[in-house]
Formats: sequence, C-alpha cells, structure tokens
Amino acid sequence: MTMSHHPAQDRFHSNFGWLDSWHSFSFGNHYDPERLGYAALRVINDDLIAAGGGFGTHPHRDMEIISYPVVGGLAHKDSTGSSGVVSPGEVQVMSAGTGITHSEHAAGEGTTRLLQIWIMPDREGHSPRYDQRHFAVHEEPNVLHTLVSGDGRDASLSIHQDAIMYAAKLTAGSSLNLPVQADRKAWVQIVNGSGSLGAQQLQRGDGVAIEGEAELAMQADDELEFLLFDLS
Repeated sequence: MTMSHHPAQDRFHSNFGWLDSWHSFSFGNHYDPERLGYAALRVINDDLIAAGGGFGTHPHRDMEIISYPVVGGLAHKDSTGSSGVVSPGEVQVMSAGTGITHSEHAAGEGTTRLLQIWIMPDREGHSPRYDQRHFAVHEEPNVLHTLVSGDGRDASLSIHQDAIMYAAKLTAGSSLNLPVQADRKAWVQIVNGSGSLGAQQLQRGDGVAIEGEAELAMQADDELEFLLFDLS
C-alpha cells in the first residue's frame, strides 16, 4: 500500500474577486503535467462564490460533473431544462455527454462554498442528463454515505464511470474504517475539520492518494467532513 499526502497549501489558486478557487489538480491556466488528475478523477475545485456571483451560461461535453455544496446554495440552470437550487446535504450530477450548456450562481445573500468534481466518463458520446438528491450525511454522522456510483448502488446518483464517491461527517474523537481494495485506487479529500488517516495528520483542503489494499481508519480530532473516491 502506498499513500501520498497532498497538502492544502500546495493546491493551485485562482482569485477573480467574485470567485476564490483552490484546485487540487491542473485547471484553467494552472498546468502541471504531473498533476493532471488521479485515475478517472480529473478535477476537485474548492470554490467560494461571492453573493451575486456565478458562472454565466457555458458549455461542457464528455465529462461527469458533480457539485457538493458546503455552505450556501447553488442556483443551477441547464439546456436539458433542469433548474433549481442545490443546498448543503444535496449532491448534483450532470453528465455532459454529447454537449450541455449550464449556468451556476450563488443563491442567497451570503458566500456559497462548494466542491466541484469532474470525473472522466467511460466513453465519449453519452446523452446529456441531470440529477440531484439529498443524502443524510449531516443527519447521520459517523457513517460512510454512498453519494455517486457507476451502478446507482445504495440509492446513489449514477455516473458513466466505474467510480464511487462517498462522504462522511465524523464527530470529534470518532473514527471510521475506509474500504480500499488491492486492485483499485482511492482519493480522500478533507472538506472541513482536522483528523488523521493512519499516521498522516490532515486538515481542511488536504488530499490523500492511496493505492493498494489497506486497513485504514479516519480519526477525527474535531468535527470532520471528508469525501472518499473509489477509483478503478
């Protein structure tokens, strides 16, 4: 088993006034050939969108795009006819496929924080689609909740890729075992709080790449929220 720590301060950073964004991998004008993603995981952007700010209508294609709101709401509208607000506790999935246009704006009077995740699809040319769903991550702490998967397991949102996205919120002092299989890869992203994974101390914004089967437990120092990606 190998585990590689990616500290929050080593992420790429963009600040446009209305948008303050931290990029775990190469994105936009930030390019490093050694940091183009991890397995099918292509983008993890930790975005702060000021009240009234947002992304005007723009196109995507052949990408599975996941939004995970942390604070505030995200108003969404796209060319499939879908529209609405995604709030903390909800997850949004948009399969861009052959082409989709959409807009996203901060909803409400305060700053919106969200993690935007891009995962490469299993092939090009899928039909565009949109879905969002509420999950009990905040209501049921100390449990690994399945949010997104390639087969829709456990009432999760489905994507066109052999990947699973989990989330958990741990109470201070609690721990949770993480499933990491020998023939797959995993990525852990800390959303809020601090804790440790094995001997590695972690804080908000840190990422950890894992390869090989391991018996790993996430231990929360204080209230800790994190995402886990199971990747082929």
